[in-house]
Amino acid sequence: MILLDGKKLSKKILEEVKQGVLGVAQKPRLAVVVVGKDPVVAKFIEQKKKAAESVGIEVRIYPFEEKVTTNELRKRLAEIVHEKKNTGVIVQLPLPAHVNSQYILNAVTPGKDADMLSSRALGNFVTGKSAIFPPVVGAARALFEEYGIDYKNKYIAVVGAGNLVGKPMALWLLNEKTTFSVVRSSTKNPEEFLRRADVIISGIGKPKFITADMVKEGAVIIDAGTSESAGKIAGDVDFDSVSPKASFITPIPGGVGPVTVAVLLKNLVMLTKLKNV
Repeated sequence: MILLDGKKLSKKILEEVKQGVLGVAQKPRLAVVVVGKDPVVAKFIEQKKKAAESVGIEVRIYPFEEKVTTNELRKRLAEIVHEKKNTGVIVQLPLPAHVNSQYILNAVTPGKDADMLSSRALGNFVTGKSAIFPPVVGAARALFEEYGIDYKNKYIAVVGAGNLVGKPMALWLLNEKTTFSVVRSSTKNPEEFLRRADVIISGIGKPKFITADMVKEGAVIIDAGTSESAGKIAGDVDFDSVSPKASFITPIPGGVGPVTVAVLLKNLVMLTKLKNV
C-alpha cells in the first residue's frame, strides 16, 4: 500500500502558485462568503486562508448570519463579485437548507469563479472552454499524475453525485473517455459496484461508509469526503480496514484536502492572469 501524500503534493503546487502570484500585476484576493458558524467549515476556511497567505494571496472573509434569505445573500454576493479587488469569489458550502444554493452560486461570474460551482463555469468546463479545473477534480488528477496511476483504462466508481465532488468528477471522467459508475443514495446494492472498481473516488461525507468488505484487493482509493465524527475530521473510507487491501490510498487528513486547496489557489492566479491579459 502506498499512501498518497497530499501535503507533500500541495507544497509542490503551492510553490508554482507562489511564482504565479509574483508574475501578475494585480495581487490576487480571494473573497470567501460564509453563512453561519459551523466548526467544520471554519476549519476548512482556516486551511484555505493559511495556504493562501503563505503564497502571497490575500483572503477576505464575508460572514453572514444563518437566517440570511436567498435574495439578501444574492444581492450582497453580486456586490462582492463586482468589487475590483476581489479577483476570485467562493461561496463556502453547505449553505442553510432554506437558501437556494445553485441560485446563489450562479451569482459568481465565471471570470471569478475559482471553485467552478456556477452553472456557466461548469458548462465551460464540460465543453472544453475552461482554463481551470474544479478543485477536487484537479486534485484527483494531480494525485494520479504525481504517483503515475493509470485511471483511463480502469473501471471507476464515483460515490456520490454532489456539486463539490461527484458531479464535476463524473463530468471530467466522461470527457476523459473512462468507464465509470456513479453510486448514489438511491443506488441498490452499492457494494456490488465498489467491489468491482479498480478506482474508488468518494465524496459523500459519511464517516467510514466504505469498509474493507466493499473494496477489492489492489484498488486505488481517493477519499474526498470529509465530515466530523467524535470531534475529529473523518473520511468516507474506514482507513484502518481498507488500507491493507488498497494499492494506493489517500489519508484524512492530509490527502485530497490540501491538494484541493492548492488547486483552488492555482485557479485564482489563473483567473487573475486572464483578467489582466
